[in-house]
Amino acid sequence: MKTKDIKILLVDDEPDILEIVSYNLASEGYEVFTAKNGVEGVAKAKKKTPHLIIMDVMMPEMDGIEACEMIRNTPGLENTIITFLTARGEDYSQVAGFDAGADDYITKPIKPKVLVSKVKALLRRLKEDKKEVEDIVKVGSIVINREEYKIINDGEEIVLPRKEFELLSLLTSKPNKVFKREVILDKVWGNEVVVGGRTIDVHIRKLREKIGDDHFKTVKGVGYKFVL
Repeated sequence: MKTKDIKILLVDDEPDILEIVSYNLASEGYEVFTAKNGVEGVAKAKKKTPHLIIMDVMMPEMDGIEACEMIRNTPGLENTIITFLTARGEDYSQVAGFDAGADDYITKPIKPKVLVSKVKALLRRLKEDKKEVEDIVKVGSIVINREEYKIINDGEEIVLPRKEFELLSLLTSKPNKVFKREVILDKVWGNEVVVGGRTIDVHIRKLREKIGDDHFKTVKGVGYKFVL
């Protein structure tokens, strides 16, 4: 996919942020759209179907957490990459963001060049998605459709946010194998993207709630494995 074909939606209530970030992203060749609050952001996401959404947390009318949840529940937008760009760096705020379905969490202030690098790292996932050889994989009672980003567990279809899907796909690629935390971060998030230490734990917890607690085992001090 060429850079000019990639659509990015920037949602922030600060005009300066909209102007600076959109300018830098547009200078890289991306097609950039903007929205000034969560309500407008959700509406524009539905209309434009962006590949990436960069969104603030604290906004009028609808905050970023609620907007993220609404976007994740919108058909056609389940796999859109979403990252928060916010001044709120507290652990609980980041956990809430990942729980809502975000793929990454970037704290302000951040230099435009660094942000552009992070955007490129996130968008690299779009290219990697096309390299998958097997589109449909069956592991026990779970069917993983990588092409459509769908999970069927015991005949029931489950919709997972992008990172939860990729984490499950990685762990089920080799059942009973212990994947080290650094390997998971590299394979699912990419070593160019800096995420908090609790990121994996949050996503594992969500998978346990949706797929079943018995399938995911923690190996203390090492990582996680998927068991049948």
